[in-house]
Amino acid sequence: MTTAFVLSGGGSLGAVQVGMLRALADQQVTPDLLVGTSAGALNAAFVAGHGFETAGIDALARVWGGLRARSVFSLDVRHALGALAGRRSALLVDRGMRALLRQHLRFARLEDSPVPLVVVATDQLTGREMALTEGDAQLAVLASCAIPAVFPAVTLDGVALVDGGLANNTALSAAVSAGADTIYVLPSGYPCALPQAPRTPLSAALHALTLLSHQRLAADLAFYADTVDLIVLPPPCPIRTSAANFARGAELIQRAHRDASTALADAGGRRAQPGHLIAVHSHPASTHGPIDGRGRRTSRLPVVGSCDREISAEPAEPGHCRPCS
Repeated sequence: MTTAFVLSGGGSLGAVQVGMLRALADQQVTPDLLVGTSAGALNAAFVAGHGFETAGIDALARVWGGLRARSVFSLDVRHALGALAGRRSALLVDRGMRALLRQHLRFARLEDSPVPLVVVATDQLTGREMALTEGDAQLAVLASCAIPAVFPAVTLDGVALVDGGLANNTALSAAVSAGADTIYVLPSGYPCALPQAPRTPLSAALHALTLLSHQRLAADLAFYADTVDLIVLPPPCPIRTSAANFARGAELIQRAHRDASTALADAGGRRAQPGHLIAVHSHPASTHGPIDGRGRRTSRLPVVGSCDREISAEPAEPGHCRPCS
């Protein structure tokens, strides 16, 4: 039996996967294969080198806890002006990302990873999915995170590569092709309860990418549900923070750990319809809904699928969607 962890992208919401990894470690579930896209590639490469024990996951939690947008999205004024004048293909430089990878990756080449690792990127010219298993590890992860027009493409073997989320954000196909028969899917979720539409180009681009990717994941889960043993860990819900906001990492980790632990405690996380855990939905713009007899706010959520989901929240704490099982 080959067990794979498949980690999706999601910008700052990649912190969610740290809580999920911690819950899996609590249950002594470890992978034979790691597949990562964008932020998920960062997390997969980190734990491949640092290990899946408590110390390794705690180290990853500290990295996410210390990240801020300015350290990831490096602005160089001259570079930005060149982009606006049409002389550059991306608005930002990837200096911060490169520094992060130099500091935390423990192997130089993908084939040297202690756990087999697949990093998913996209051929910028054709849109073709590129499942990278060999070559420079830092450049591969950098390419997987290269959001078009935000970060410059990364050239590997003469091919310009950009964010893997454009082609396949969760890359279940890569895990299946590699022979995995049990797949734990670690989605980062998406901002399903933003109080208002994104107001900056960066947050708008990330929000659009996460929505697109999440819908692709839902379709892939339905496609592969009868092919392999799929366990989908539920991302926190509602998420009211932008995928460009890195200030909520510790909170997201805590919530994800709680929810993933609850899911794994019930039949090992297996569900008859795993796609319902990540069904695309929306929340009312205001959290000030009607109060029920126990002092909780309740509201109905429209869901893409065969049923609705209900959200209930204590007045002082964000609620959590209760998906169909």
